[in-house]
Amino acid sequence: MGMLWLGLTCLTLPTSGLAHTRDVTITRDDWGIAHVHGATDADAVFGMMYAQAEDDFGRIERNYLQALGRTAEVDGEAAIWTDLRQRMFTDPKTLQADYARSPAWLRALMVAWADGLNTYLAKHPEVRPKVLTHFEPWMALSFSEGSIGGDIEQVPLGRLKSFYEGTSLALSDVERGVAYEEPTGSNGIALAPSRTRDGHALLLINPHTSFFFRAEQQVTSDEGLNVYGAATWGQFFIYQGFNASAGWMHTSSGVDAIDEFAETVRARSGGRFVYRDGKRWRLLKQRRITITYRLPSGAPANRTFTVYTTHNGPVMGLVDGKWIAVALMNRPLAALQQSFLRTKATDLDGFLEIARLRANSSNDTIFADQKGDIAYLHPQFVPLRDDRFDYTSPVDGRDPTTRWKGLHSLESLPHVYNPKTGYVFNTNNWPWTAAGEDSPKASDYPRYMDQAGENPRGLHAVKLLQTADKVTLEGLRDLAYDPWLPTFDRLLPNLGSAFDALPPTDPRHAGLAAPMRLLLDWDRRWSSNSQATSLAVFWGEALWRRAAPLAAGSKMSVWDYMEQKSSPEDRLQALQEAVARLNSDFGSWRVAWGDINRFQRNDGEVEQVFDDVKPSYPVPFTSNQWGALASFGAKAYPGTRRYYGTSGNSFVAVVEFGPRVRAYAISIGGQSGHPQSAHFSDQVDRYVAGNLRPIYFYADDLKGHVEAIYTP
Repeated sequence: MGMLWLGLTCLTLPTSGLAHTRDVTITRDDWGIAHVHGATDADAVFGMMYAQAEDDFGRIERNYLQALGRTAEVDGEAAIWTDLRQRMFTDPKTLQADYARSPAWLRALMVAWADGLNTYLAKHPEVRPKVLTHFEPWMALSFSEGSIGGDIEQVPLGRLKSFYEGTSLALSDVERGVAYEEPTGSNGIALAPSRTRDGHALLLINPHTSFFFRAEQQVTSDEGLNVYGAATWGQFFIYQGFNASAGWMHTSSGVDAIDEFAETVRARSGGRFVYRDGKRWRLLKQRRITITYRLPSGAPANRTFTVYTTHNGPVMGLVDGKWIAVALMNRPLAALQQSFLRTKATDLDGFLEIARLRANSSNDTIFADQKGDIAYLHPQFVPLRDDRFDYTSPVDGRDPTTRWKGLHSLESLPHVYNPKTGYVFNTNNWPWTAAGEDSPKASDYPRYMDQAGENPRGLHAVKLLQTADKVTLEGLRDLAYDPWLPTFDRLLPNLGSAFDALPPTDPRHAGLAAPMRLLLDWDRRWSSNSQATSLAVFWGEALWRRAAPLAAGSKMSVWDYMEQKSSPEDRLQALQEAVARLNSDFGSWRVAWGDINRFQRNDGEVEQVFDDVKPSYPVPFTSNQWGALASFGAKAYPGTRRYYGTSGNSFVAVVEFGPRVRAYAISIGGQSGHPQSAHFSDQVDRYVAGNLRPIYFYADDLKGHVEAIYTP
């Protein structure tokens, strides 16, 4: 069956690793998913990490190279700036001090985490790490929050490089926010018993991440741990999932939790600098950071930087002559505690108590439990600020009133507990529609509580949830794959008006008549067989490229700009471009969406190389840019004409919290990262069809579905 966990070789292991091994059992089901059991929570963590390493050690190592600021040791000189950015916030000595002062229970988990990975490497000498040949327990603190894309990634690398190299380097289109980029994020929905057929709360878990970003696992112990869901590779907690009594889904938030402070700086003799803080001048702290990188020859080399820090944060660039200090959440110890402890919360009260650690900066949370409680939680790490200032731009670091003034209390944040409407949701949109008429009111909160605004998926979810009634678990699954694309309901009428205004003598009138008819007769639903979906997506992308820079200058969302401000000429030219592209790439502008939009997994590499000649699968859903709840972020790559997906629906689950939990799930591709494994791509057919498989949560569920039982 190609199961890579069979035929293990017994080698000499660390004493602590052997102790854990005796008390750990890994059961692989018929999808290759690991159900790990340990006598203690630490034993379970040991087995959890061992099983993850079996499935994809390369992604574990990659995540920790990024978290530790060591990617240049593999990727070479081009990665120096990514590493420097990371190291300005992640200092190994600080993490080691945090480890030393952490509570004993958490230290035990970190030791087990390191033992699990090191034991795997000891037993698999054929696995050759690129850099990390040994894991230390404190390293777990470097990657303590499981989001897709951390806060730090908002810091522009171009600006950082310009400042510390003393060069002038323009920001990229991506850094300026004008490039067409597939959004990452997620959908979460919870339905109260009043909305469901059987009187049980329901939860949708639908992260939109880069593909293969998380592992599906169940982890249990005799100390009360019993959690199922998606764990980001290398982390010892389930990030999005459920236990026997409660479940949670994290969605990327639009809250402002990272700020820039424009510092007034003067040079002093001896190479030191001072900066203005109110009426006084303060000495900038400085330290040296050495980044090791790989030369083309493979040999290592070093670059050392002197970096600067004010009381507001590290200096990460220069804008209009001012040094820019960046403030963001940097609380790894609290974050790791919160991330693990919430997996053991059994009801809303317990979940809220853990949330008081306030170490979640970037994620909204949708919650449901067996008691029938549902909730929307805003990120808990929200700095308290003076709302007179516009924190979407750098604020004056000289002015003490711009400083962060502690953190908001949980009660002062937007939230919804058990709304009368019977539902809560988030699609990376604002919280002001999270529960229909029972949603928080924007006027009651500072502006910095949201920068995202509404999005097409939010409009889609609201329309569905307003009428959702007597919903079953299977009905919630179907809702998650509703094929409506609301963006085109907004945009196509204006295109029709632009076409109708063309004089009959205009050659475009004849040339675009048939494409217009196809679009205007379309029901705005995706499907693999839909030619209109192909034409609409290509047209929407062409119009987006024109509108995005103008929308950024107008401080409008691109969707609003395309609907309200794009000119008739832009709309028509975008349609001409779409028709021409389809004709050029596919031989006709009438081509089924499934012939373009494909899933392909050729190897286990983090960066896939796609090939139109190799086998691939048609995918019916589209980018969430167009309001698709089921998201598939795809595009053409060098040498391809077809679109290949790399982000969007990854782990999807629906959960019913009755007396006995019932759930379905699907993971993109398969559980294993090894092409020779039977579980490398065994879930693809179900994935593209939205055909979620039953989850084996209980021991009797597993009967008849076991492929292997073993100890590490």
